[in-house]
Amino acid sequence: MSHFSNIKTKIRDLSSLKASLSAMGIDWKEGPSPVRGYQGQTVKAEVVVQQENNYDIGFTWNGNEYELVADLQYWQQPLTVDGFLRKVTQGYAYHTVLTQSSKQGFNLAQEQKNADGSITLVVERWS
Repeated sequence: MSHFSNIKTKIRDLSSLKASLSAMGIDWKEGPSPVRGYQGQTVKAEVVVQQENNYDIGFTWNGNEYELVADLQYWQQPLTVDGFLRKVTQGYAYHTVLTQSSKQGFNLAQEQKNADGSITLVVERWS
C-alpha cells in the first residue's frame, strides 16, 4: 500500500512552478526523477524537492495540472503542507502574470508587498 498523498493544485506551467520554488529558496531537482517515500517506495515526478530525512516532495503531471506528491507523515518543511502550497501558488501566480504580461508587451511598472502577504503588481504598455 502506497503512503504517498497526491494533492491537486491549479499549477499548469512548469517554468512558473520552478521559478516559484527557486524564489522561495528551495533547492529542487529536474525530473523525471523519483520521489522517495516509505520503505523505499518511489513515484516519478517532474520536479523533486529532496528532504534531509530521505522522504521527498514532488510535483507530478496528472494530465491537467501538477499535483504535489509526498508522504505527508514525513513532511519536513518549515511551513505546513497548506502553508507551503499557498506560498508556492502565490509565487506561481506572480511568475505567470509576469511571463504572460511580458509576452503581450507589458512591463512591470510597480510592485508592492502588502501587509496581508498579498502582492500588488502594476504593468504598463506603451503603444
